[in-house]
Amino acid sequence: MKSAEQKKTLKTIELALLIGLAAALLIGAVSLRTQESLSEKVVRLHVLANSDSREDQALKLRVRDRVLARTTELLEKSSDRREAESRLRGRLLELEAIAAEEIAAAGYDYAVTAQLTNTHFPTKEYDGFALPAGNYLALRIVIGGGEGQNWWCVVFPPLCTAAAADVPASAMAAGFSEAEVGLITEEDRGYVLKFKAVEWWEALRSKWED
Repeated sequence: MKSAEQKKTLKTIELALLIGLAAALLIGAVSLRTQESLSEKVVRLHVLANSDSREDQALKLRVRDRVLARTTELLEKSSDRREAESRLRGRLLELEAIAAEEIAAAGYDYAVTAQLTNTHFPTKEYDGFALPAGNYLALRIVIGGGEGQNWWCVVFPPLCTAAAADVPASAMAAGFSEAEVGLITEEDRGYVLKFKAVEWWEALRSKWED
């Protein structure tokens, strides 16, 4: 039989756990809204290799470089994601042709497709910034069977081609708030916990919806 002191200790632990859970859920909910806000301002690039062979992975990077160079030109005057999306949708066939040209130049005959689609991405750290897990609009380039390791970054704003020091300016120009810039560039030192909270919240929400 538990003593009064033991019962008091257990209640204190239970209360602390409940408070911790409530705090985690609150952080998760707020962080999820931040992720959803970010996703409305970003277009990501997702390049899928034919396979994991060394040759196919090298080809993936060649295709990535060609597509990234062209999209940077296309989107340099886009003021927001809506305009960027519109420009990309009008150039999908051109981007497919550019990718196909690079594939042929490398001596392969893989088919390739380019499309804009909503895609789920895990939390990802890049040079100078990071993005939380969640659904984002992505320019998706699939080479051959698309069964190899993929590569992803951001085509709008042009964060993948910006030097780390230029990331804040590029993000602000695309309509990011100061808080969002601080979060993705690690000026907000709690970004790791907040990004992880997004994943927890999404998993919890998924269970509720099942």
